[in-house]
Amino acid sequence: MNRTDGSRRVVVIGGGLAGLQAAIACADDGAAVTLLEARPRLGGATWSTQHRGLQVDNGQHVFMRCCTAYRAFLDRIGATDLTRLQPRLAVPVLVPGGPLGWIRRGAWPAPAHLVGSLLRFPGLPRAARLRTVRVASRLLALDPGDPALDDSSMAEWLLARGESRLAVDTLWDLLIRPTVNLPPAEASMALAVKVLRTGFLDRADAADLGVPLVPLGELHAGPASEVLRKAGAEVRLRAPVEAIELVKGRVAGVRLADGRIAAEAVIVATPHEAAAELLPDGSGVDRAALHRLGRSPIVNLHVHLDRSVLDRPFVATVGSELQWVFDRTAPSGAERGQVLAVSLSSADAYLGESSESLRARFLPELERLFPAVRGARVLDWFTTREPAATFRQRPGTAALRPRAATRIPGLAVAGAWTATGWPATMEGAVRSGHAAAAAVLGSLHAESAAPAPSGRTGRAA
Repeated sequence: MNRTDGSRRVVVIGGGLAGLQAAIACADDGAAVTLLEARPRLGGATWSTQHRGLQVDNGQHVFMRCCTAYRAFLDRIGATDLTRLQPRLAVPVLVPGGPLGWIRRGAWPAPAHLVGSLLRFPGLPRAARLRTVRVASRLLALDPGDPALDDSSMAEWLLARGESRLAVDTLWDLLIRPTVNLPPAEASMALAVKVLRTGFLDRADAADLGVPLVPLGELHAGPASEVLRKAGAEVRLRAPVEAIELVKGRVAGVRLADGRIAAEAVIVATPHEAAAELLPDGSGVDRAALHRLGRSPIVNLHVHLDRSVLDRPFVATVGSELQWVFDRTAPSGAERGQVLAVSLSSADAYLGESSESLRARFLPELERLFPAVRGARVLDWFTTREPAATFRQRPGTAALRPRAATRIPGLAVAGAWTATGWPATMEGAVRSGHAAAAAVLGSLHAESAAPAPSGRTGRAA
């Protein structure tokens, strides 16, 4: 792509993954970029904090090999080596009172690579396992982009095709709840198909899991801000935007409490509810629809024990409220014992509970699944909560998600809530940043290439 005139300023509102990707893409193209973030930190929904000497993340974030945009983002900011990607999918699955099971890919090509795991999945009788293989094969005929799929929940689709309720609540819940942040009974079938086709069935290596080796602030915010600094971009924290200014229907800049910034293009990369308040009339984005996207929370339990009780990087659970448990000892900087992070997706039931109440509820469950916890001393227990971790990815939301480009030249939206075709994941956020940058850069290039009013050709982009 041709480079834009350096005098063309792009303002990016929001410093999450979508905003960071958009800002970097615009700066790489030669635009003068200002990134504005209302909070005192970058990273959006992926952030870190200190707690009694430990470095902890707000929640556990993982990615898959199929998350190509996110992995390219890590490459661009020089952070790939700060993560570990499995050479081959292998997820241990704990069932209370039962043997350890696994979800892992075999040597056969897709989709047969997962047949062995389905036929041995713990917690299901043999007949139910055979049925899951047949149901999984039917998913291969579905197109994630089919609008009709967004009319029903995943559970409705599964049960209508003879899947057992037990399989829905165990196997399918294990795969869908952490990726769509809703159980199958509430999750859009369209998004469930996207997860299962792209993440598990279309390629044998697609679901190999990646985890951060450092706190999220070190993985995303630090390296990305350094890339922007070297590109000459301006990053301003604690800089909430009050309004987007238009002149004759075109972007003219943004207004802040302490002044204004002139700009030829603006990318709104805030959470969807904040975007609804910022977007001006005439954008073509249905602001009421953004509010109808709703919220789905995630609650994370952080447990510091005086000894090691988990000998694996992570484990998934079936038949337990614990969902997923991660060993985060090394990234936390703990000098003794082990730090566990328990990630509770679709956490409406836990959001209003105190940390003490959650401890009383979940510590016995940890002891039930990990007998070594019974003899351990809890050095610390605390929670982090994201009430609006994602939009509520239920049936009917596809029609509410806007595309990146708006009807106002030079104005675009970004965020995992936009129409990326992906669930609200880090991959979706980065893809949205790409799309928003392409939209505003295309607008700037078109303006630069258009003939001047006198008939003379304007400066090339």
